Amino acid sequence: MTRGGQGLARVAVVVRAGAAPLWWLGVFAAGIGALVPGLTGRRIGVLAGAALFLVTAAVVGGVRRKRYGELTRGAVRAGKQDVLQDRRVTVRNWRRGHRWWLVLGFLAALGSAFVVPAAGGLLLAGAGAGLRLKAGWIGRAEQSGDALLWVRVDWLSGRGGAPGGKRVKAYRSTGVAAGDAAPGGGRRPVAARV
Repeated sequence: MTRGGQGLARVAVVVRAGAAPLWWLGVFAAGIGALVPGLTGRRIGVLAGAALFLVTAAVVGGVRRKRYGELTRGAVRAGKQDVLQDRRVTVRNWRRGHRWWLVLGFLAALGSAFVVPAAGGLLLAGAGAGLRLKAGWIGRAEQSGDALLWVRVDWLSGRGGAPGGKRVKAYRSTGVAAGDAAPGGGRRPVAARV
């Protein structure tokens, strides 16, 4: 890193980093859980799981939006010395930092299948869907403001997350061509990178 600059991670990438593992672990746990009759029976378990999926996706997708909005409106332009962190590095840091939470969540979802089949897995998948919705919302804010949002890496939590946490004082912004991730944190199409 050059003198005076800071490492910056894309806000949408940090938010979206947990979406895929939560989704796939949840779907896998729900699939296995549906094979177990459980105490409530499969039908009730799947219906309860569907309700949990919808509620969890809505809650995770909507939580702290006011805070994200405030930080977005107060974003300052990134300096020339700032170093933009690669999308893969941001995702890897989040997933390494949360790997045991993901394992515990998966095991809890599997264990809950003996009581309410598939419900725990669908709750986990709902959390992944909610993160994807939130990343999409941030991406739309980036597109409407014609600027990508970044957060200082040293302001993230020790596990590489919480881009809207108390430690974060302000976002930085760059033009939409900066970095290797599209608005919303997804992979930038190969043609757009050239």
